[in-house]
Amino acid sequence: MIRPLEITGLSKTFTTPEGSFTAVKDFNLTIETGEFICLLGHSGCGKSTVLSILAGLQQATEGGYCIDGKEENEPGTNRGVVFQSPSLLPWLTAAENVGLALSQVKRSPKLARRYLDLVGVEEAHDQLPGELSLGTQQRISIARALSLQPRFLLLDEPFGALDSLTRFELQDTLLHAWEHDRKTVVMVTHDIDEALYLADRIVLMTDGPAARVGEIVDVRFARPRDRSVVLKHANYFAMRARIIHFLENHADQSAMRVAS
Repeated sequence: MIRPLEITGLSKTFTTPEGSFTAVKDFNLTIETGEFICLLGHSGCGKSTVLSILAGLQQATEGGYCIDGKEENEPGTNRGVVFQSPSLLPWLTAAENVGLALSQVKRSPKLARRYLDLVGVEEAHDQLPGELSLGTQQRISIARALSLQPRFLLLDEPFGALDSLTRFELQDTLLHAWEHDRKTVVMVTHDIDEALYLADRIVLMTDGPAARVGEIVDVRFARPRDRSVVLKHANYFAMRARIIHFLENHADQSAMRVAS
C-alpha cells in the first residue's frame, strides 16, 4: 500500500575535522494522512536532522523518504516549515511576510489577514516583527507556513525559545489551527508534556551517534484536546513515566559509551 509519507532506511553522515560522524542511521517511519507526529529524544540525537531532510534542506546519505510513493529530496510548497526562530523578514509587516508565502503558491496576498486571524494575531497585520513579542512572531511564522496550504507541516521545536505560559498558549493555537484542516504534522520537541498534549504518536529516538527509532508511543487522548482533561486522564502519568524510563535508559547507555 502506498503511504502519504514513508521514511525508509534514512541515514545521514557528516564529515567533520575528526572524521565521519553518522548522526542518524536506518531511520524508518510510516506516517498517515492527518497524523500529528512528535519526534522526541535527547538533544543531539538527530531529530532536527531528520526534519531538515524531510524539508529538503539536507540530503540523506542513504535511504530517504517518499510522498505518495514518489521519492523526494528537494524543498517544496507541499511542506510548510516552522523553525525555533521565527525567521521573519524584518523589513516586512506581518501581513507582508505571510503575503510573500502566498505569492509563492500563486494565491492572493490579500488572504494574509485570514491566516493571521486563524492564529489569533490579525490585529498585528501592519506591524514589523521588531515591534512584536517573540510569541506573536512565532504565531506569524505558523500563519505563513499554513498559508501555503501544504500537505505536511514540519515544526522544529517551534516553542523551544518561549516562556512556559506563552508556550502553552501557542500549543493551543497550533492545535486550533491544526483542527481547522488536519494537516499531517511532524514536530521535533524534547518536551515530554508538550508531545503528550499534541501528538497522535510520539516517536522516541535513541541517542546518537547512529540514532534511530527506538520506540513509538500511541497517544489516544480524545480530540479536540483539552489540557485539563489530558492531565487528568488515567493513562497520562503512566505514559509519561514510560517515556522518562526510555530516555533515562538511553542516557545511561550514552554515558557508558563515553566512559568506555
